[in-house]
Amino acid sequence: MLRINCPWCGLRDEIEFRYRGDAQAQRPAASAGPNAFTAYVYERSNRRDWHIEWWLHVGGCRRLLKIERHTLTHEIRAVADNAEQS
Repeated sequence: MLRINCPWCGLRDEIEFRYRGDAQAQRPAASAGPNAFTAYVYERSNRRDWHIEWWLHVGGCRRLLKIERHTLTHEIRAVADNAEQS
């Protein structure tokens, strides 16, 4: 089971959190065409490496966290508030 160390609530089980998506995806400019927005929403690389993700602590403080997690081993290297750099 994945264990996430929330900066406010401490070490918690994954069941208390909800995955909210890729924190590295860059939203296209408003002037970009429909193909750019389609790629933004649906096309993702599925790499085996470190990845920065959004997680919401729904079973605790309800804060949005930026988590750096390895997609193959699920090891967590960093957890930060959404306003902080990770």
